[in-house]
Amino acid sequence: MTMSRRDVIRLAATTALTAALSTGSALATAKVRIGVLKFGTVSWELDTLKYHRFDAASGIDLDVVYFAGEDATNVALQAGEVDVIVSDWLWVSRLRSEGADLTLVPYSTAVGAIMVAQASPIRTIADLQEKKIGVAGGPLDKSWLLIQALARRDHGLDLPAANEIVFGAPPLLSQKAMQGELDAVLSFWHFCARLEANGFRRLIGAEDAAAALGAGGPVAALGYVFHDKWADENPDAAKGLVDASMQAKNLLARSDEEWLRLAPIVRADGKELETLRDRYREGIPARPIAEEEADAANLFRVLADIGSEKLVGNAPEMAPGTFWQGLADGG
Repeated sequence: MTMSRRDVIRLAATTALTAALSTGSALATAKVRIGVLKFGTVSWELDTLKYHRFDAASGIDLDVVYFAGEDATNVALQAGEVDVIVSDWLWVSRLRSEGADLTLVPYSTAVGAIMVAQASPIRTIADLQEKKIGVAGGPLDKSWLLIQALARRDHGLDLPAANEIVFGAPPLLSQKAMQGELDAVLSFWHFCARLEANGFRRLIGAEDAAAALGAGGPVAALGYVFHDKWADENPDAAKGLVDASMQAKNLLARSDEEWLRLAPIVRADGKELETLRDRYREGIPARPIAEEEADAANLFRVLADIGSEKLVGNAPEMAPGTFWQGLADGG
């Protein structure tokens, strides 16, 4: 069939419009690859983000890549296999001091705490002397070091020297604490929340120790970590990630129904789910980036003093740029 000149023009215009729309859509949606632990708490936020398409609303397509361990995510970021991971600012600062261009956006201020049984006679840090304490995260865990620093300053108490310290995986330590084999346990925030829902109380949290040691407010323990170069080359994608994350956090902060939807992923229900929900909400960052950065720099000095080069490397101060400057002025 022979097409008229008008049909040819109409077809050409339609083809051009379709191509333009397709190109525009491609330009508007940037793929961001994020590497996270399969069963980590970050997956709760990312599931909310993807389920409600907050990534698409923020102009990105978030591709969640799961890993079995933290070391694997670190390697994947440095190898360029993913664009973003979640890690802590001490690790970012250490690598940045060694020449890497890693930087961080606050993700959560939720931190660990020392938990004791509700009926325990332990009421203060001083009461921990000559007790059996379980510690998750190893001897260089930030929460453990901050609480050590406070015990030493206020009570002249050297916790590692004055106690039997048992290092181990959080689930195992929680089990031993509930069986009465430990007098106290310092664990990650979500394990503390589960213990709290099952008859334990917080003796002191790492955020309490940080405040006593000079922090002006909650300091993010973890953040979204990426390369400066990636953010410079993909500013809309970087800011889109931050925006999508905040949309998910805002929903999780106000919607109890969303937590019920997440219950199978969180693997909790009833009082335990409610406690996890409440502690998560307390950990949503709400301070200007400059304040977070200033407090982290002060805490870095405290941690460097007690953790030495094993923790922070050779740098005496937190590396400039550890916190992403793309958010410095509300960007």
